[in-house]
Amino acid sequence: MENKILELIKNEDYINLKKELVDINEYDLAEIIGNLEPSVLVKIFRLLPKTIAAEVFVNLPIETAQEIITLMSVKDAGAMIDELASDDATDLFDEMPANVVTKILANTTKETRRDINDLLKYPEDSAGSIMTVEYLDFKENMTIQKCIDKIRRDGADKETINNCYVLDNKRKLLGSVEIKDILLSEPDTLISEIMEDQEIYAETLEDQELVADKFKKYDLLAIPVVDSERRMVGIITVDDIVDIMEEETNEDIAKMAAITPSDKPYLSQSVWEIWKTRIPWLLLLMISATFTSMIIQKYEAALATMVILTSYIPMFMDTAGNAGSQSSVTIIRSLAVNEIVFKDFFKVLWKELLISFLCGFVLAGCNFLKLLLLDKVGVMVALVVALTLLVTVIFAKVIGSTLPLIAKKVGFDPAVMASPFITTIVDAIALVVYFNIATMLLGL
Repeated sequence: MENKILELIKNEDYINLKKELVDINEYDLAEIIGNLEPSVLVKIFRLLPKTIAAEVFVNLPIETAQEIITLMSVKDAGAMIDELASDDATDLFDEMPANVVTKILANTTKETRRDINDLLKYPEDSAGSIMTVEYLDFKENMTIQKCIDKIRRDGADKETINNCYVLDNKRKLLGSVEIKDILLSEPDTLISEIMEDQEIYAETLEDQELVADKFKKYDLLAIPVVDSERRMVGIITVDDIVDIMEEETNEDIAKMAAITPSDKPYLSQSVWEIWKTRIPWLLLLMISATFTSMIIQKYEAALATMVILTSYIPMFMDTAGNAGSQSSVTIIRSLAVNEIVFKDFFKVLWKELLISFLCGFVLAGCNFLKLLLLDKVGVMVALVVALTLLVTVIFAKVIGSTLPLIAKKVGFDPAVMASPFITTIVDAIALVVYFNIATMLLGL
């Protein structure tokens, strides 16, 4: 199918091309044409009916969509924006030059301009910035028949009609009702009689991560958004939450790898942009790692006395880093899905202490036997290495599990406390423990 479409585009056979395009699912079509030149995509969008074009448009990568909209005439661009849901249009405009946005908005309807401008006022990553204002609401004194008439009249332009909302005369949220309940009720029944009280909602300034947590906790498909006086201003649907969860996951993965997060796909970023996301963390970690070299320099005389101790330093540092990373990633994940909170601090600490002792004991025992049987070192050297491993693993796992909890409590992102940062800390601790144990047991 893809080859056929590309062939029709190449031959400029627009009559048959249009016939092929309208029969393809909008999401699949976005995937097929997404890698074409924006100038070619503009021609394709002119062939598509407005409603189909809008559905394809929102499934394109945001950078591609922005390029397309800037290549269209302002009249065509305005018409395209009118067909988009207000939240999708707002996302599109978010990174575009202000002068381009102004020109395009000037060619949209008054209602579209109002909705988009309202959404652009809310802080980034807030519920208000991701909501849509296309929803169905009813007054509490409306009959089922009047509600059905309104659904038939306005439903086609709304984000969803599965969930409808009941408001009072001051637009305060009273309750919600599902479309199936409306259809199954008698025509003269009041909507207020069949609605369910709406106790779950988001506030406009609420963080989008907290909204996503509500979707997961209550298994929602949509959630109403209200202002500080509980007046309804929009809804957030599950498709927006899926995008947010993906965005937050990508952000956490980047932070755990000591990279500044970026909302651009990898291939869309220039070498310079990627360099800027990585170099600050590498510089920070390099500077912090100087503590390790300072510790080694401090015990240089001891190492000169018994050179064999030097060969085990990489093993301590690697094991400490791995042990700390295991704990930190587990706790960060549990914090992200709300399995644990800060009040569980001592429960987590106790559990990790037990785990670290068991892990450390096994690692120390295996190394003790390996040093005696394979490396043929003295008992005291083997004992130093084994004890260091035990103590280091305990420290690493305790630090790896508690630092993310503390970070969350003081308002930092726990993902920052993942592998690279914790590895740097436990490396230094491993060396201090090693040299102190060696000094005590070997008399260096």
